Amino acid sequence: IKESFSSSLESGLLEVIVPRVEFYPNLDNLKETFGDPKERVRWRTKQNLDYAYHMLYGRPKATYYVQLEDDVIAKADYLNTMKTFVQQQKDDWIMLEFSALGFIGKMFKSSDVSAVVEFFLMFHSDKPIDWLMDHLLWVKVCSPEKDVKHCQRMIQSVRRRYKPSLFQHIGVESSLPGKVQKLKDRDFGKAGLYRAHANPPADLSTTLKTYQNFLLGKVYAGETFFWASNPSKGDIIDFKFNPPIHIDTYLFRSGHMDHPGDVFHNTTIEIQTTEKVIQSKIDNIISKAGLNKAEVANASESFIPIARFNEAGLAQGEIPDGVGNIQIIRIHVHEKSNAWVILSEIMIQENKR
Repeated sequence: IKESFSSSLESGLLEVIVPRVEFYPNLDNLKETFGDPKERVRWRTKQNLDYAYHMLYGRPKATYYVQLEDDVIAKADYLNTMKTFVQQQKDDWIMLEFSALGFIGKMFKSSDVSAVVEFFLMFHSDKPIDWLMDHLLWVKVCSPEKDVKHCQRMIQSVRRRYKPSLFQHIGVESSLPGKVQKLKDRDFGKAGLYRAHANPPADLSTTLKTYQNFLLGKVYAGETFFWASNPSKGDIIDFKFNPPIHIDTYLFRSGHMDHPGDVFHNTTIEIQTTEKVIQSKIDNIISKAGLNKAEVANASESFIPIARFNEAGLAQGEIPDGVGNIQIIRIHVHEKSNAWVILSEIMIQENKR
């Protein structure tokens, strides 16, 4: 470790910790449970205690605690993805999951860690850590007077999973002699059908006919994609900011890998601003965007067209300088489409300076 990560050790980014021997109880006198041999019970009990020690050590160092292991690989930009997912949580939660396997990629609020660890320590020799976590959630949110389905709904409300998984376990040999771990997270290799961003608060509306539960608000919040049946000429999607905000950049991605043809065609991005923009400025914006006469002529009244979706179904760019704060960003369809449309990614970056 010193040879490979000397600078990280010196800066304090990487710490190596070892519990005192007195931290552990007698691990040679444990009750065998669930048909596990003594060695396995000893191994999983020590593992539970190690988890508890790490969590208590890390608790005061940050706002959140994430449990990882040294034999995992991670998706590119995983840290920003995790930050965005946390920021999108409007309701209270206990655990966020970024991997489906075991106790990998589990995030807790540091303010909750002490209570979680107390539960783990109370039953450290009884069950593996992921089973104990299941029991803790049941204790926290389930009512004995309600049925199983109600309990499952309550647990799902505080245990939230990000898909696709950000971490994959690649280790095969366990620290338990003879134990081979071949399980893989099947969601890790999947390309995302949507991508989440921490977008500013907005009132959303559309004239498009939404399919099932693939709602506009859900893609804006990064929960899933928006899906609508055949767009018609004049259909719009509005993102209204109250109060108006200063926006730097935007990105709207339509279609996804399962339905690559469900993209916006002949569709523009328009903005409504708080300041009156002189015509010469508007003409310059339109010229830089390369918009044609029809797209300009069909623009919504009091809106400035600034971009169009390309052949791949993507519209992105910077808000032009000198237009003031933005009241509304509008997606404006200019001709009927024979295909449905998916909006799989929305990113609106506010300048808060």
